[in-house]
Amino acid sequence: MSLALTLCLVTVLLLAAFGTPVSFSMIIGAIVYLAVSGQDLALAGEQIIQGFYNSFILLAVPLFIAAANIMNAGSITDRLLQFCVAMVGHFRGGLGHVNIVSSLIFSGMSGSAVADAAGVGRVIINMMTKDGRYPPSYAAAITAASATIGPIIPPSIPMVIYALVSDTSVGYLFIAGLVPGLLMGVVLMGLNAYMATKMDIPKEPRTPMKDIPRITFRALPTLMMPAILLFGIYGGITTPTEAAAVAAAYALILAVAYRSISFKQLYMALKESAYSSASVGLVIGSALIFNYIVATENVPTAIAEMITAADLSPLQFLLIVNLIYLGLGFLLDATTVILVIVPLFVPACRELGIDLVHFGVVTIVNLMIGLITPPYGVLLFVINGTTKIPLAGIIKQVIPFIFVLLAALFIMILFPDLILSMPRLMGYQG
Repeated sequence: MSLALTLCLVTVLLLAAFGTPVSFSMIIGAIVYLAVSGQDLALAGEQIIQGFYNSFILLAVPLFIAAANIMNAGSITDRLLQFCVAMVGHFRGGLGHVNIVSSLIFSGMSGSAVADAAGVGRVIINMMTKDGRYPPSYAAAITAASATIGPIIPPSIPMVIYALVSDTSVGYLFIAGLVPGLLMGVVLMGLNAYMATKMDIPKEPRTPMKDIPRITFRALPTLMMPAILLFGIYGGITTPTEAAAVAAAYALILAVAYRSISFKQLYMALKESAYSSASVGLVIGSALIFNYIVATENVPTAIAEMITAADLSPLQFLLIVNLIYLGLGFLLDATTVILVIVPLFVPACRELGIDLVHFGVVTIVNLMIGLITPPYGVLLFVINGTTKIPLAGIIKQVIPFIFVLLAALFIMILFPDLILSMPRLMGYQG
């Protein structure tokens, strides 16, 4: 490791330790690297500009964020929840199942775990805790756990970013997330049924059969969004970025058609989307500079050669990398890991013959689990901030959900066909 790279990393770590945002720490660390190595400091700005200019796919990120915020501002989520209650609300632990199923459906519209937790999650927590049905900490924990499915079922903002750094097809990544997302939903519902029995949660009344067609019809336009997006992408009608624009426009049309969003609410939704997009953009911009440094120092090649020399099997490599991801999940957000750490492993995947679509989905599932892993679990803080439910109670209740999600992740690592079967049906040759 060169002196310049060492000083760069020390700068980043020190600034982060003092509470500086990771994106600013990385930008300052990159400037230190350029200065010490005698390179033009303007390279930092050049890498950011060229990176954004050459990455049309990144436009999908603010568009998906806008779509999620518009849906949360209107009554779209209310219709979705009524449909989920009619379908699974009468089973043991019914409102917990509603929580999970609503996340499965909402994830097909937003691509964001935080949007799921802050939008649908806030409403369903109120439903679960009304009249003391469920302990508030349990309702918050299952909401956080189910929100991790958001970026697995297509569309997915993290998958868009992973496609950028790995040169993998966004379309195949999207379709590859379907089965893993459903698997995560199944294991969460299984645990919820067990916990509801253990806590002796009474069953909810069954929705009358005569009301189900009406409830389904009211929710149908909302349920159609994932189908429209997937048909557009896989029918060759839209690119993933154009599909994101369709998602934002469709969400706005639904909100206006339902007369559920005011101009003030729309303004606030777009304002929040701008803030969130700028925050993600800062992380991406800092990672673009960092990736230039990593490439200049030939770090990915060195790691690939080290792994080759260690004679690791693909399975051993995947297990080691996933342990690293779990460790990083305690400290870093998913976007930073995808942009900075994942590119280090991509050459080794190619060397070992590991499919990059399989690797990408496994990576994102792992990093989503990191969103509910203390101490940095972002979803835990989001739910704590929106509901004021004590964080200590949420952490205690979320631990069993972390274990079942890790079990699902292990199954995905062992059986790549679970992830690759759907892309192969769509013509993927991997």
